[in-house]
Amino acid sequence: MRKIVLAASAALILAVLGTGASAQHATRVNFHRGEHSAVVTGYLSGYKGSRIFLIRVRSGQVMKVDGLGPHAVSTFLEGPPGSNYQQDMAADCHNHAEVDSTDAGDYKLTVTECSKADRWRGSFRVRITVR
Repeated sequence: MRKIVLAASAALILAVLGTGASAQHATRVNFHRGEHSAVVTGYLSGYKGSRIFLIRVRSGQVMKVDGLGPHAVSTFLEGPPGSNYQQDMAADCHNHAEVDSTDAGDYKLTVTECSKADRWRGSFRVRITVR
């Protein structure tokens, strides 16, 4: 009985530690004073890798997201809680997104390797413009 409890406890501890290691922290995008755009960079280590960024906007602003550089990336935007924003999911790599009139709050930008292009590993650049 003691061995079963000990094995179950060890399995539970490993499960908790394993799920915590895969969690990713979001990076806040900060715009320099007087600037309307910022370029964020990151590194994707594989096909299923992703990076998450948070963009704080005011109500009624226009936001554009564009992938830059030679590597094909997909950009996915999620609106703040209570927002009605839904990204247009065209049949391309989704490396461009535009929100005509934002809701106030944090938009979550997830950048992944485009699944419709050749696989790659390395750094990427994405331009975010808010006016």
